[in-house]
Amino acid sequence: MNTAAALDQTLAALADPCRRRVVDLLVERPRAAGELARALDISAPAMSRHLKTLRASGLVEESHPEFDARVRIYALRLEPMVHLLRWLEESERLWTTQLAAFKAHIEKDA
Repeated sequence: MNTAAALDQTLAALADPCRRRVVDLLVERPRAAGELARALDISAPAMSRHLKTLRASGLVEESHPEFDARVRIYALRLEPMVHLLRWLEESERLWTTQLAAFKAHIEKDA
């Protein structure tokens, strides 16, 4: 998948407030799906759908502890966030340049 498509998937996954909250929780530490569902006060099936979207976007990865294969632990993957941060930095540079040029134009005419 190219960088633009990966960024699109990341942004689409983060468009939902529940998924952003999951990411916020996973920044602190990996968590079980049930723990995430309880923290967001949503049903297990709803959490499963959100986690499926986050996995498809590459934002989270799933593992199983050795002691219980039925438990799924989710952890945040940093790579998609790095791509998002780079895109935001590039956007900020563009807007900073554009706004500085606009300011200079306005001040010149004043």
